[in-house]
Amino acid sequence: MAFHLPFALILAFAAISHITATDPNQLQDFCVSDNSSNLFINGLVCKNSKQVTENDFFFQGINVPGNTSNRIGSKNRLFAKMLNAGDVFVFPQGLIHFQWNTGNQKAVAFAGLSSHNPGVITVANSLFGSNTSVSDEVLAKAFQLDKSIVDQLQAKFWVNN
Repeated sequence: MAFHLPFALILAFAAISHITATDPNQLQDFCVSDNSSNLFINGLVCKNSKQVTENDFFFQGINVPGNTSNRIGSKNRLFAKMLNAGDVFVFPQGLIHFQWNTGNQKAVAFAGLSSHNPGVITVANSLFGSNTSVSDEVLAKAFQLDKSIVDQLQAKFWVNN
């Protein structure tokens, strides 16, 4: 009996350790819907990724009943938008994101995650090597660095690191 219990526990642990749950891989970084486009990916009509702007991820006025859907994106590009009360900004799955309160009053944000396993994101590439650079002030405060150090980090070659 003493032999069977440890053996059963080891067998149960071995079986459980191989169980994993993940979301399926995305076949592209992002797909912003565009009905005038001829490009089809995953059955969706996608806007040219080089023509995607901050406004493709922004919806103003969720405090007014209506359409609350939004568009998504990635590729180490900075998408920045000033939000007001009642506005919504959707962060695509796997996209590094941050919020910066530019006012002098406290702000309230509601956040929801769509995945229990968001995958791997190279933070340094996304923050210090974005195509439109993240503000030195934001990075200095977030990482508690001097702005000169932030400038040095942004000057490094971050693509494919």
